[in-house]
Amino acid sequence: MTKQDFSASALPFPLWQRAIEASLTEPDPEKLLERVHAAETAIFSRLQELAQNAEDPSHQAERLAITDACKTLWVLKRDILGFPDWEMK
Repeated sequence: MTKQDFSASALPFPLWQRAIEASLTEPDPEKLLERVHAAETAIFSRLQELAQNAEDPSHQAERLAITDACKTLWVLKRDILGFPDWEMK
């Protein structure tokens, strides 16, 4: 996921995508960590809401977008914030 993915004026899932966008555009590493945590919190809250209607297929696109957003946050944490890469062998 790139910065352009979220730069469109109308975000399909603004409840949490605005927080992802803020993380992607934050140049200060200290503030970036705060923004990443805020994005993770927003995603977690939304996932709790989605769990209330777990069988609803209309939320499939949002769930996929959340998966991509989580991967993006992981890359930010690993590559910019220096978090360890637990998947390296």
